[in-house]
Amino acid sequence: MLWTIFAILLVLWLLGFVSGVTLGGFIHLLLIIAIVAVLIRLIQGRPPV
Repeated sequence: MLWTIFAILLVLWLLGFVSGVTLGGFIHLLLIIAIVAVLIRLIQGRPPV
């Protein structure tokens, strides 16, 4: 589920970046949160649910 959220946020970020229409820094904040969540999961080494 975490990978799905990460992929959705990444696609939304890329669409906003390419189209030039962004919601200010909000979409970039979501991307940073998604990357941090993935890194924490990789560092902890938990098996997928």
